[in-house]
Amino acid sequence: MEAIATYLSHWREVEKRYADKSGEAGDLKRYAGAAALAQVETGAKDMRKKNAVVLGTVTVNNPTATSADIDRKVPNIILSSCLDISKWTVTDLATQKPVAMPKDRLVRYVIKATVERWPEGWRVIRDEPQGKVC
Repeated sequence: MEAIATYLSHWREVEKRYADKSGEAGDLKRYAGAAALAQVETGAKDMRKKNAVVLGTVTVNNPTATSADIDRKVPNIILSSCLDISKWTVTDLATQKPVAMPKDRLVRYVIKATVERWPEGWRVIRDEPQGKVC
């Protein structure tokens, strides 16, 4: 399904953006728009202010369409998946060492995404952690 492929590509671009010390890498706008795009851009900017990058990989497990509204003017699909950020490490640029994270930080959690079909193709417009372990 194209919407799921777009969502997986979106996360590969998020990895690139967060790993780049300039905060500009990747082709995020090809896969994200609206709130999802703003969320990543703000997060990357916040990392730069802290002189940090996020290195490693994110795994999107079992992305599943939970609802679809394809008959509307802008078709959309809601996806649910388990996001695994356990191999994604916040790294201090000055020391090149991992930054200590809270012990109770969720590293595998349910995330709900809204993906819309725009004239240019599918775009992730919302990506909302659900605060639940998976």
